[in-house]
This record gives sequence, structure tokens and C-alpha cells, in this order.
Amino acid sequence: MTLSGMTGFGRAEGALGAWSWAVEARSVNGRNLEVRFRGPPGFEGLERAAREGAQARFQRGQLTVGLQAKRSEGAGSVRLNLELLERYLAAGAPYVASGQATAPSLDGLLGLRGVIEAPDAVEDPEVLAALETRMAASIGVALDGLASGRREEGAALQGVLDGLATRIGEVTGHAETLAGGQPAAIKARFQIRLIELAGDAASEERIVQEAAAMAVKADVREELDRLKGHVDAAHALLATKGGVGRKLDFLTQEFMREANTMCSKSASGALTGVGLDLKAIIEQFREQVQNVE
Repeated sequence: MTLSGMTGFGRAEGALGAWSWAVEARSVNGRNLEVRFRGPPGFEGLERAAREGAQARFQRGQLTVGLQAKRSEGAGSVRLNLELLERYLAAGAPYVASGQATAPSLDGLLGLRGVIEAPDAVEDPEVLAALETRMAASIGVALDGLASGRREEGAALQGVLDGLATRIGEVTGHAETLAGGQPAAIKARFQIRLIELAGDAASEERIVQEAAAMAVKADVREELDRLKGHVDAAHALLATKGGVGRKLDFLTQEFMREANTMCSKSASGALTGVGLDLKAIIEQFREQVQNVE
């Protein structure tokens, strides 16, 4: 199988010293490649690793790479934010003085957000470099997992799209059979109408001439030939390595263009019905193509 989808998920975990982390990479459909990185403060340099790793593996899709990292308790110094604590006390003082609130306890004050700080920043450049190297490797593993998931989706899509392309070819063949009867149907219809209007003045020669002109306008052989050619092109693209989503999307537009023209030229209800069936299958093909990279 050669196709790749655009939906998938990959995860990787790692640890070094007091630090541990987890990376998650996920993607959804997108016309182009868009990469978003979310990581903890102090590790902004890893955004480049995420972008370059995604660009090396994918051509399209909206990707999100998230990195969560934490340092084990006791590995870093804990600091009391006295400035913030004093602001909390000042804000509550009027309520305590008026009796609307009781004086805060030490436990309550220390539990307020931001009063106790456990800094996660890595101050040692060598330690930071080592961590980023290992984390970048984990990002690569997560992206590989994402790529594997997208290939699995592509394998499923390939079978579906091949089947729909084959179905388009079959319905086109049915339309070709019906189209062969259009000239006779046009002639019969025109003959009845002309006799109603002109009576005995309606000559066979004029009927043949006018019916022939109408049959030329209703000729759908070119559309049918192009549809058959597009079916062959679809099967060839589905067997091609690399991202073919954009080409398949363009081919779908050409499928629909020919089907619409055939319906507009149809001179029989049967051929119009087959044309509508064909358009419905092409629409199913189009919906699935939106998932191909």
C-alpha cells in the first residue's frame, strides 16, 4: 500500500536525571502542512525540532506536537513569593477588619496560587542541552508513530478509493450502452413532434436532417471517453508512491465536470438516471479523497 492519510496519533515518553516527559503528536486533514508546537517554558528551542521533523515526514495536514515535562519533587529549590503573598494579605485586609472574613491561616495562604514557586527552568546550559537532545529524539519517535498511523489510514483509504474508481468505470460503461440509443430516441421524438406541428408537410428528409443535428449536440461519447481515461488515471495515482491527495482532488473535479456535461446532454430519462448515480459515486470518491495526504 502506498497511500497515506492525514489523521493519526503518536506518543513517546522519556526521562533523564530528575526530569521526565511525554510527547504527543496528532494530525487532522489540511490543505497544506501546518505544525503547532506546545511545550513548557524554557524549552522553546524544541519547536524547531518539531517543525523540521514534521516537514521531513509529511506533506499535508494540521499537526499538533505537545510536550509535557516535569521535574521530580525535591530536585529543584522551592521559593516563597513574598511579594505576591503581601498582595493577597493587602487585598483581604479590609474584609478581615470589617468582620466579613476571618484572618487567613498560614496553610491557607501557602495554598494560594503562585505563593510557593518550584521553578522548572534549567539553569545549567549543559543540562538543558542534554535534555533538549533527548526530548527532540522523543519528538521524532512520536512523529514516527503518527506517520505509522497515517499509513494505516491510507491503506484503508486505498481499498475504498480503488473500489469507488472501479464503480465509476462500471457505471460509465452502462452510460455508454444507453448513450448508443440516443440518436434513435431523438429521431423518434422529433418525428412525432414535427408531424404534430406540420402534418403531411413533415418530410422524412427533414426529419433525418434535424434529428442528426440534435444528435450531434447530444453526443456524449467525448465525455464518456474522458471519464474512462480519468478512471485509469485514478487507479494509476492510487498505486503511486508519495503524496497524491492534491492530484486526486483535481481528478475528482474533472470526474464531476464530465458527469455534469453528460447529464445536461442526456436525451433520455434512463441516461440521466445513470448520470445522477455516477455523480453520487463521484461525490463519495471526493469525500474520501479529502483524507489523502
